[in-house]
Formats: sequence, C-alpha cells, structure tokens
Amino acid sequence: MVAFQTQPETQTPIRGLARVISNQPDGNGFKLRLEVDDWPGSSPGQFLMLGAGAVTGAQRQDPLLPRPMAVYRDASIAASAAATSPSKSSIEVLYRVVGRGTTLISEIQPEQEISLVGPLGQGFAVEPGGAQALLVGGGTGIASLFELANALAASGRAVTVMLGARSEPDLIGLKDFETLNAEIVCMTEDGSRGAKGLVTVPLVERLADAAADTIVYACGPTPMMRAAAELAEAENIRCYVSLENPMACGFGVCLGCAAPRREGGFSLVCRQGPVFESSEIDWEGLP
Repeated sequence: MVAFQTQPETQTPIRGLARVISNQPDGNGFKLRLEVDDWPGSSPGQFLMLGAGAVTGAQRQDPLLPRPMAVYRDASIAASAAATSPSKSSIEVLYRVVGRGTTLISEIQPEQEISLVGPLGQGFAVEPGGAQALLVGGGTGIASLFELANALAASGRAVTVMLGARSEPDLIGLKDFETLNAEIVCMTEDGSRGAKGLVTVPLVERLADAAADTIVYACGPTPMMRAAAELAEAENIRCYVSLENPMACGFGVCLGCAAPRREGGFSLVCRQGPVFESSEIDWEGLP
C-alpha cells in the first residue's frame, strides 16, 4: 500500500539522456513516453527540463534552452507501490506544439535520445482522507494534475477533476483521466465536449456546497488559476496553484521565473514552486 504524506518528498534530480519509447498525438497535443536510467521518482506536480529535440551527432545551438515540462505520468510510483525499484523507469510528458522547441520535440522518433534534468521543483501536498478534492485544469496545465488526481483518489479523498479547453481536441489526456477513480467534468468554449463555457463554472457549483476541509488544486492559464483562487478564497477553502512561468534553467540561476508574493518580494517558481498556496501569490503583479 502506498504511504501518502502531507508534504511531498523531493528527490535529488538527475541529469542525463532518456530513450524515447513513443511520441504519439493526443488530441491537439502529444504524449511523449521516455525510458530513464536511475530515475529517482517524482511527486505529483514536479517537472523536468527537456532538451529541445533529439540528441544528434552535431550539437544544436538553436534553440539553445531546454523546455520545462510537467511529469504527466511516472511509472516509478507504481513500482514503489509494488515494493520494487527498477534501474530503468518510464515517465510520460504531455505537451502541445507552441514554437520551434516543441516542434522539434514532436518530431522525435522512438529509440532516439533526448536530454533531461529532473525531477525539479516542489510538488503538490497529498493529504489523505477528508472532504472532496476539486482539481481544475486548463490547457497544458492538465498535464500537472494526472498523478495528483490518482494519488488523492488512492489516499481516500473523493476527487472531482474539472478540465477546460477551447474544444474537444484540446482536452489532452482526457482518456487517461477517464480511467481514474474520479468524477470527470469537461467544459469547452465551443460546447464540443461537455457543457459550453469556462471551467470555473462547475467550480462555483461545487464550492457552494463544499465542506470546510475541501481543497482546490488548479493549473492552467493565469486568469483561470486566479479565478479559481478567488472563488476558493471567497468560500474560505484552501487552494493550491501550479504556476507556469517561463524559465530557462530550472535551478534558480537565471531568475527568469520569479513570481511576486502578496506579502512582498518574489519566489522562484522553479525552486519554491511550481506549487504554491494561492494566498501567497500577488495576482496583480503576475504576468
């Protein structure tokens, strides 16, 4: 049986090459499955820095920087539950093509290699038992919530996952979420899947009758996360958000991912986050 803790464990990140097992379309996105030697395991909500394309004989300088990607699925979690510790583990990344770097990643073929650093950052706290957990995901933020939903359901919480997108093909990972022991609610702006409207609409409905120990978890576009945070705060419900600030290094060196704090100063999303209690964030100052 898996032991769940209120504070996620942080593993020492590894730096190396991962072998591509598959890289297949998933709606309007892609699901990249990698085999990684000596992967230490990750907590729900952690991320990795992935090279912009396959490793080749000629060193690539354009694009130079890696891309931050959420760890979507981590097979080492299942291995830990089975009391095994394989030297090789598979992890999955769910992503969309938005520029040159992710275009190169989408072109990677099985058996090629890609550079990887991870796991990085502070993930979600998984608190066993208690009232319902309300997960709100939009866009590529959906990828940060799969392992969280799975862990919360296994810990004894009732889980509702609310996924929002422009249209049905943008609901990446939906088939995987539908296999979980959770209620899945879909919202699309064009009404092509689920109800028509924003993903915060069903959140309002759930919060209206929420118990005091309900927790909201959100990841997606900043306006969506801010709305979820404000709705939860109005009902005195705790809310955790996973920020998606741009970053270049993943270790807190470049300072490019700084997020303003409500009490003043800044936190580095790659080091102190990406997960924060929503009350810590100065939403007005967040781009």
